[in-house]
Amino acid sequence: MNVREVVPRDAIPSIDDPAFAREFDGDPDEEVIVVEAEPARAYPVRILDYHEVVNDVVDGEPRAITWCPLCGSAIVYGRSVDGRTLTFGVSGKLADDDLVLYDRETGSEWKQSSGVCIAGAFEGERLDALPASVLSLGRFRREYPEGVVLQPPGGESEAASANDAPATIDYDAEPYRQYVESEGFGLAVHRSTGGHGDGRTGSREWTREDLDPKDVVLGIEHGGRALGFPATRVRAAGGVVETTVGGAPVVVFATAEGIYAFENPGYSFAPVEGDGEGGSFRADGTRWDGTTGRAADGRKLGRVPAKRLFAFAWQDDHGPDAFWS
Repeated sequence: MNVREVVPRDAIPSIDDPAFAREFDGDPDEEVIVVEAEPARAYPVRILDYHEVVNDVVDGEPRAITWCPLCGSAIVYGRSVDGRTLTFGVSGKLADDDLVLYDRETGSEWKQSSGVCIAGAFEGERLDALPASVLSLGRFRREYPEGVVLQPPGGESEAASANDAPATIDYDAEPYRQYVESEGFGLAVHRSTGGHGDGRTGSREWTREDLDPKDVVLGIEHGGRALGFPATRVRAAGGVVETTVGGAPVVVFATAEGIYAFENPGYSFAPVEGDGEGGSFRADGTRWDGTTGRAADGRKLGRVPAKRLFAFAWQDDHGPDAFWS
């Protein structure tokens, strides 16, 4: 694992006192990380591009909503470790192009995509991933009409000014759009897409041909097993996969919104013929929404703790054979 310092600690400011409101000036198609609660909460990715971690308390439980733009990794973690509640900031370091968090209580450093402490007092400990999903803002509003959205905190970013970008945060800018659309992956590619290269300069090697390094993967870890589900493969399988991970039965759906995993009570799911959106499935005598896990008769599947990230980041953490096929 290659760990390097890119910007000073806290140059990317975490959000430690998040504010929410039902109103939010956003495009219906923009992505938000959703935590189901009372009420449900949405964390816009375009805000997290500039902050990368939100220290929140959801239904009385301390949680860290984390986002690494280079890895496309949206992961919600519990903030309690060994009986202590931790507050996370952005260390300014990358581990294999992945965000390294640090906790302000001990200064320990944590790899965001794996949740593992890689240095400090908690070295070897692992944060608990919690259920969450990535939806469009429009879908969030439809599914959770009482839901609230994280409000832009504003301020300045030392990391932005260090890269010759305006220090005052402009949340309407899309600093990683060219990176996501480019070939290759990692910090060097992101820097080259900022008008200083062709999008491939300095890219780490990617030798496999069955997956693109930035294919979206939903990673599930349970019972000592880790299995990543590439959205492209799940769609090719008809949009639904039923399997077990570490002995736990799960069903994974790929819909127009993204890729989602739920506990499987033992049903056999089949795509609904003629479903233009490609997100409805039939099982146990009723119709199910693959994005939300809700059934037409009012039942709801339990969402599985999972990590949404790019294929290269999942492979960095778990190796080349940790993908469902």
